[in-house]
Amino acid sequence: MTGRRRLRTSPHGTTRTAVLTAGALAACAALTAGCGVVPGTSGGAGDGTVTVMTWAPENTGTTDKPGMPAFARAYARWINAHGGLGGRKLTILTCDDRNDGVAAAKCARQAVEADAVAVVGSYSQHAESFLPVLESAGIPYIGGYGITDAEFTSPLSYPVNGGQPALLAGLGGALAANCGPVALVRPDTIAGDQLPALLDSGLAANGAGAARDQRAAEDATAYDRQAERALTEVTGGSGKRGCVVPVLGDRTRIFMDSFRRVRDRFPQVRTATVLGSVDQTLINASGGASGPYEGAYVTGWYPAESDPGWDGMKQVIKEEAFGDTRIDAADAGVQTTYIAYTVLKEAVASLGTGEVTARRLVRALDDGAPIRTGGLTPPLRWSFQAELASAGFPRLVNPEVTLQVVRGGRLVSARTGAVDTTGFLEHADLG
Repeated sequence: MTGRRRLRTSPHGTTRTAVLTAGALAACAALTAGCGVVPGTSGGAGDGTVTVMTWAPENTGTTDKPGMPAFARAYARWINAHGGLGGRKLTILTCDDRNDGVAAAKCARQAVEADAVAVVGSYSQHAESFLPVLESAGIPYIGGYGITDAEFTSPLSYPVNGGQPALLAGLGGALAANCGPVALVRPDTIAGDQLPALLDSGLAANGAGAARDQRAAEDATAYDRQAERALTEVTGGSGKRGCVVPVLGDRTRIFMDSFRRVRDRFPQVRTATVLGSVDQTLINASGGASGPYEGAYVTGWYPAESDPGWDGMKQVIKEEAFGDTRIDAADAGVQTTYIAYTVLKEAVASLGTGEVTARRLVRALDDGAPIRTGGLTPPLRWSFQAELASAGFPRLVNPEVTLQVVRGGRLVSARTGAVDTTGFLEHADLG
C-alpha cells in the first residue's frame, strides 16, 4: 500500500471523447499495424477490434516490471491466433509509466485518446495521477498490482488480488504459530505507517503479540544498524525463535545483505517477507540455498508456479514468447497480467455479439456472474457491498494468500491451499 489519499470518483457513465491523435499513435506500442483503432468508435468495435492498454515501469532501474507489457503483447498474439475475443481482434497498447506520476497520467491520457475500453494487467504506484483520468473517461482498471489504496476504493478498479493488505495479514497469521517475537522493518513513510497494523491483524487473530515496529529510510544504501536492532529485539529472553520481517520493496535486497553480515553474532532466527519484496530471481541472485532467504516464509497471492492452473499461461509463453527473458512464469507481475486478461476474456464473452465498450465492460464486471480464473483465484465479483467495505477495502474481493517457504533455494508451497485473510483485515486498526 502506498498510504496515499483516497480518491473522489466519478460515476461509471461519464461520456468521453474518442480522439486518436498522431501523438498517441507514435507513443503507443501496438501489436497490430498502427494502433488499429477507428477514430470515434468504442475500442475499435466498429472494425471488429477491442483495444486495451497495459502499462508498467520498464527502464527506471528501480521497481521495473517489463514482463507485464511484454506478456500482454504475447497474449494478444496468442488470442488473435486462436480466434480473438469472440471473433474480435485484440489490440494492445503499452506504455512505460517510469515510476513517475506525470508519466502515469500521460499513459492514462493515451488510453483515453486511443479509446481503449480498459487498462488491463498493469503496475503503477501513482493511482492519484492515473485513476482520475480513467474515471473521468469511464475506463475500467482491471487487474492492477494492488500497490495503492485507491485500487481498493475506486468504483472503476477491479483488482484480482488482495495487494499488500492481504499479504501482510496472511503473513502475520502464519508467523503467530511459528515465531516468538517478530520485528517488522519497514519504510519510514506514510505508506509504511500502515504496514504494522496489517501484520499485527494476523498476529493478533492467532493469539500473538504485536510486532516490534522498526522504521528504516527507504533510500538507504545499507541497513546494518537496523539489522542489528531487529536481531536484538527478537533474540532477547524468548524461548521461541524470533522472526525478522523486512518489507522494504526493492530495498529488501539491501537489507538482507546487511542482515547477512551481522546475523552470525546472534542466535538463529527465521526471516519472512511478502511477494514484491522477494521473488525467485532475487533468491537465486542472493545465493539460493546458501543465501539469507533459505527457510524464509513468503506470502503470495497465487498458487506456486508449478500449479496446473498456470498451464494456460505457460502455453501462451511457449507459443508466442519463448526466449523472451522479460517474461518469467514465476513472476507475480506476469501472473497478475495473465489473470487480468483472463478476466477481460470472460467479461467480453459475457457480452455476446454486442459492441464492446468501456461502459458495457463495467456493467458486466459489476453486475454479471462471478468470473472464474481456473482456480488461480476465487470467483471474482466486485461490489461495494463486499465484506471488507467496513475495513476500507470495498473493492478487495480476493482476500486469499498462499504461504510459501524457501527450501533448497526454491520457493515452494508451505501448506496446502490458500488462507482467507478476511477475518484478519476486518479487525485491522488502520487509524
